[in-house]
Amino acid sequence: MDPVAEVRAFVLGIPPGEVATYGEIGRAVGLGPRQAGRAVARLDDDVPWWRVIYADGQPATCHHGGARALLESEGVPFHQDRVDLAGLRTTKDR
Repeated sequence: MDPVAEVRAFVLGIPPGEVATYGEIGRAVGLGPRQAGRAVARLDDDVPWWRVIYADGQPATCHHGGARALLESEGVPFHQDRVDLAGLRTTKDR
């Protein structure tokens, strides 16, 4: 499978209201976080790319922004401009 397809499959598995970091995705599919980020940026809008965040909780900036609004619509908590990781069960907790 190609790296973008592997990242796509991982992202499709992130449930609504949960997130994963670029690093978590990279480790899961054998890529670095930046490579995982480039793959996420190439995903179509039918894949929940907005559920992928930076390690510090910052939402994705790809796909013309909009990740924060999509995450908030799924009930993801924020503290200032970042996902409140302490108040959120992430995919690594599954």
